[in-house]
Amino acid sequence: MEEKKSRISLENKKIWIVGHNGMVGNSILKKLAKFKSKILVAEKKDLDLRCQEKVLNWMKRKKPEVIFLAAAKVGGIAANMSFPRDFLYDNVMISFNIINSAKLIKVEKLVYLGSSCIYPKNIKQPFAEDSLLKGELESSNQWYSLAKIAGIKLCEAFRIQDNCNFISIMPTNLYGPMDKFDDINGHVPAALLNRFHLAKINNLPNVTVWGSGTPLREFLRVDDLAEACLFLAENYNSSQPINVGSGHEISIKNFASLVKDIVGYKGKIIFDTSKPNGMKRKLLESKKIKQMGWKPKISLKKGLKLFYKWYLDNQKILRK
Repeated sequence: MEEKKSRISLENKKIWIVGHNGMVGNSILKKLAKFKSKILVAEKKDLDLRCQEKVLNWMKRKKPEVIFLAAAKVGGIAANMSFPRDFLYDNVMISFNIINSAKLIKVEKLVYLGSSCIYPKNIKQPFAEDSLLKGELESSNQWYSLAKIAGIKLCEAFRIQDNCNFISIMPTNLYGPMDKFDDINGHVPAALLNRFHLAKINNLPNVTVWGSGTPLREFLRVDDLAEACLFLAENYNSSQPINVGSGHEISIKNFASLVKDIVGYKGKIIFDTSKPNGMKRKLLESKKIKQMGWKPKISLKKGLKLFYKWYLDNQKILRK
């Protein structure tokens, strides 16, 4: 059934970017400028995505034809471990309300943004798409992972039962403009960049990094992910999630050293082994999307240099 769904075009479509102020949503918003589309956005103060009635009424009025569901409560290890209820409840409600309403108003295409943390911690790596639900989740971010898995499975269920053209994309660890830069809510790249920068301008003798530094991570610039989202929106039709990664991994120790060099910090790095490492390794198998013709354009070193420049150029925004 799903193989018969035809390719769609984003040209002249009414497109809702859910989470347009976030890192992923903002990048998708900018990339859509090349299409003759009408862009829909909703500010958080005007629409509570956790409220089913408000979401459905808003969608009935605005009538989006394509949806990029990039809104989520996100954060690093500390936030995930401190606020399990928020990460599970908020993300389940956001996903379920929008996905269900998309079915009710007959949205042409919905692109759901998941996360690489959906995959089991002890499964063979790189993570292939079919390894979902084949093992135990990493405990430090299990609440967010469970919410994302629920959203993926709801998209799949609507495809099976209602023939809805809903797809799920699993990005690897991301970095780029509009991320959060504090230690509690920030992802590793943004949090470390901010930490090294503050240490530099305050002449601090050392910077502390959580864990041993040995875990391996894969990183992708958000602009590359945004390009992949547009490409898959037009060309991918399957109930199975599809991975989007760079294919390259680096230890946290080497990554911290790279950020340190880019920032120009001269002090020492101290690894706090009393803090959790998270998963030992997290690498996605992105063979499927690369066989379709997509590949990332920006190397990690170049991407981080651009990221630091954006950080320096946008201090007024970040201080708000």
